[in-house]
Amino acid sequence: MMGGGNMQQLARQAQKLQQQMTKVQEELDAREYEASAGGGMVTVKVSGKKELLSIEIKPEAVDPDDVEMLQDMVLAAVNEALRTANDTTEREMGKLTGGLNMPGLF
Repeated sequence: MMGGGNMQQLARQAQKLQQQMTKVQEELDAREYEASAGGGMVTVKVSGKKELLSIEIKPEAVDPDDVEMLQDMVLAAVNEALRTANDTTEREMGKLTGGLNMPGLF
């Protein structure tokens, strides 16, 4: 049976971990991630909050006869940037939690 002191210590450790996770999440949210597609024809930037910040399309990527290719390049670049943001968040949070999956904390 655990004594009251151990429970208090465990609660303090949990609170400290939560504070660290909040700080890391704020830092991750402030980061920007960039990805490109089509050999650099389309470049996008997203935030750590997974918000699209910018899209740059080189003029030579705009072909009125092949709009579908441009759409595919935009989708590919956005998805890659979001994947990078997500992977970075999971990796950084995993360092704090020791790889434990802690749903609802971030």
